[in-house]
Amino acid sequence: MFTGIIEELGEVTAVEQLADASRFRLRGPVVTEGAKHGDSIAVNGVCLTVVETGEGEFTADVMAETLKRSSLGALTTGSRVNLERPMALGGRLGGHIVQGHVDGTGAIVERVPSEHWEIVKVSLPPELTRYVVEKGSITVDGVSLTVVDAGADFFTISLIPTTLALTTLGRKQPGDPVNLEVDVLAKYVERLLGDRSAPGPLPGDPSARDPR
Repeated sequence: MFTGIIEELGEVTAVEQLADASRFRLRGPVVTEGAKHGDSIAVNGVCLTVVETGEGEFTADVMAETLKRSSLGALTTGSRVNLERPMALGGRLGGHIVQGHVDGTGAIVERVPSEHWEIVKVSLPPELTRYVVEKGSITVDGVSLTVVDAGADFFTISLIPTTLALTTLGRKQPGDPVNLEVDVLAKYVERLLGDRSAPGPLPGDPSARDPR
């Protein structure tokens, strides 16, 4: 479980193409401190499992399904990435509940700078539109953000100087892909409401019991 508060701007140091996967080596001295085999680290919002660590770097295998559903396949040696370790129990929840399970990808449409912040418009896949609402939460490349405007095929976010300086969102240009994770609570609510409207008894209904 993550919060979407990026800890470190890391870098891809090597990419090995395998038959049906890719192996990435990434530099991140902060997130690798104390990390060991089997730990999780979010890379641009994608939860990956640490295979090896050493000298401020870690290696992770990225399966075909992850490459298909995220923008990690576009990473090359030298690419900058957002890194975050899992939330520690008992800590403060600075962003929102982030699983590191990417729901889809969008792309930067335009950037509108102002004196103290920047408005960024991001394209939105139609299957995710119903989960994105004004003032709601969304994760873009692993960064927990608040939605400013929500349209049928886009949303906008407002980026403060800290986010622009310390994450990859300050470097993204129109056309660049981004990983999107919508608020998991919205998906649970949708599923529960769908189950309530489905035919048949609800859990706990006496009519659902075996007559025997």
